[in-house]
This record gives sequence, structure tokens and C-alpha cells, in this order.
Amino acid sequence: MSSHRKPRAATPFTRRAVRVGLFAAGVAGVATAVPAQAAGNGPAKVAVASDHVFSRANQLDHTESKDSFTIRQYGAVSAANVRNQANAVSSGCSADDACRSVALSFQIVTFAGEQTRLNAVNLSDAANKSCTGCQTLAGAYQFVVSTPTPLTLDSAHRRQLADIHRRLDALTRSKVPATDLRTQADGLAAEVNAVLKDAVDKAPKGDARQDVTMRRHLDGWPPR
Repeated sequence: MSSHRKPRAATPFTRRAVRVGLFAAGVAGVATAVPAQAAGNGPAKVAVASDHVFSRANQLDHTESKDSFTIRQYGAVSAANVRNQANAVSSGCSADDACRSVALSFQIVTFAGEQTRLNAVNLSDAANKSCTGCQTLAGAYQFVVSTPTPLTLDSAHRRQLADIHRRLDALTRSKVPATDLRTQADGLAAEVNAVLKDAVDKAPKGDARQDVTMRRHLDGWPPR
């Protein structure tokens, strides 16, 4: 049995993980804010978020496409451990009867604090296993919003994000070739980034830095 993977050179498309601080382990769909002891200030919250999308296509199910679009708003926290992951596998199909596996995960996390410790991981992995001519794409997009005071997305920004979510669902279910799907997913991510930056620009200012950090990792077969 053969397995096709792209070389793991240090390029934007093959970098396996983006890390800030320590690795934050977790399981799919977890989001919590737990109390921790802050020195001299009593209890403080620690935000923990983990989102994971996994798709598998094979001879029994030639097409599997999944996506996730999560918004986690934590308020003031002393630390944040966030993880976002997408994995896609195609196996056992032929060029005449090819498989298609797509996994896309969009994670939005907001938190507030002047000295918040952040541990962030964003990664994706796509693999073809004995799958000639198959299309396999995994994309992870992580948006971390840091503000001095808690940010609550208003109804207008939420409507914009909901519209992007609907279009992401439609794109994931479409039959767009994987190479074009990459480009369109990047376009949706750019829209998310713009909405979040607008929300931050309109939020109350403070002494701490406020920003939106977007992390993107795409892995796919055939390679771009």
C-alpha cells in the first residue's frame, strides 16, 4: 500500500503547526473557561478551545466533505489555550472512480486581558492512501482576537459572519476542484478577518494592544 504526502519543507503550505507558547492539547469541539489562581488577584479564568474536523473518503463512501465554523467569546482571561485542526484522508479509490475528501475548520476566539498568556496551535494534514487521482484537501483557519476589555460581537458583525458561514457550507459541499476550493476558502477567510478587524476597531480602546491574528494552514492532494 502506498501513501502520498507532500514534502514537509518549511513553506506556508507545508508547515505542520503554528505555535505560540506551549502546545495546547485537546479534543474536537471543546470550549471551556475554567478558574485559575491569579497571584494576588484571586481567581481568574483560563480559556480552553479545541476544534477538529476530520473527513475520510474511500470505496464505500467516495465523497465526504465537512466543515466547522466556531465562535468562542471568553471575556477577561489570564491564559488562553486554543487549538484548531483539520484532517482529510482519501484511500483505496482509482483514477476511474476517484474519491474526494474535504475538511475545513474555521475557529474564532476572542478574549480580553492586558497580560494574557496565549498558547495557540493551528494545523492541517491531508493524505492520499493508494488513491490515484483523488482530491484531498484539509484547511485550518484560526482567528485570535485580543482586546483590553471584553469584546462582544454585535448583531451586524454576527450577521456578516453567519453569511460567511453559509457560504463556507456551500463551498464545502460543492464540486469545485480542490485547487479552486483553496482559493475560495482563502477568500472567505479574508472576509472573516476583515469583519473581526472592523469589530476591534469599533471596540473600546485601552492600554493593552488589541489585534486580530489570523493563522492559516492548507494541505492537499494533488499539490498546488
